[in-house]
Amino acid sequence: MDTTQDPRPLYLLALDQLEKVIAEAAPETLDRPTPCTEYDLRTLLGHVVGGIHRLAYMGEGGHCEDVPAATGELPDDGWPAALGRARARVTAAWAEDAKLDRPTFAPWGEVPGRAAVGGYVLETVTHSWDIARALDTDPPLDERLDERLAEAALGIALAVLPAEPRGGAVPFGPVRPAPAEAGPYTRLAAYLGREV
Repeated sequence: MDTTQDPRPLYLLALDQLEKVIAEAAPETLDRPTPCTEYDLRTLLGHVVGGIHRLAYMGEGGHCEDVPAATGELPDDGWPAALGRARARVTAAWAEDAKLDRPTFAPWGEVPGRAAVGGYVLETVTHSWDIARALDTDPPLDERLDERLAEAALGIALAVLPAEPRGGAVPFGPVRPAPAEAGPYTRLAAYLGREV
């Protein structure tokens, strides 16, 4: 991952995409399974929104371990508004350029702020795919999701996540093979151990 790049514009694009995907999650879909097998759709949405608040807390100077990585219970139709609140908070928390070089306590250790935000680009793009797969609506994912975001997230994953070992401190399954003609989302999901 380029440690000199400002990841905030890319993160905001990832949040734009996440907003569109979450808007499709009707209350009757929330019990569906997701490719992130430890979560159904409702708990995955809680994890994603909670993760945005956790990144905001880090930008505000807090240690990631001080706050949960998931929201509490929300009304089934409350996810778009919850995401909007989280987005406003994280945007304000990381608005100051100097924070990109400040030591930040992320879930994977103490890193410069830009590496923390970059890690959440990967998180947001990946979980947007997970949510879209769970919803399984038309048109196909490759047409609905921004391939540039997947390419960027895959680049981050290849730079920061080892292919082995997986599990334990590296919370991803073993790398899976992706078809030769696979698009960037399928390659990203396969690298992160998702079934594709």
